[in-house]
Amino acid sequence: MKFLKQHSLYESDHSLFIKKLKEQNPQIEEDQRRGRAMLWDKAPLTLDEQQRRADSRVKQQPYVYQTKV
Repeated sequence: MKFLKQHSLYESDHSLFIKKLKEQNPQIEEDQRRGRAMLWDKAPLTLDEQQRRADSRVKQQPYVYQTKV
């Protein structure tokens, strides 16, 4: 099914808003990349670090809402 020619030129309000925002703040994409790098792009853990984290983990009881009497 082919779309009409007039629909190929349509841009939604959201697309126009984002385009205008990027024109006003050209550094916004670089800021997003930097923020992502701080939160998600982490160096892989060494085997010693993985073992230390596994050893320091506290075992959870099977039913957490039951109090011990």
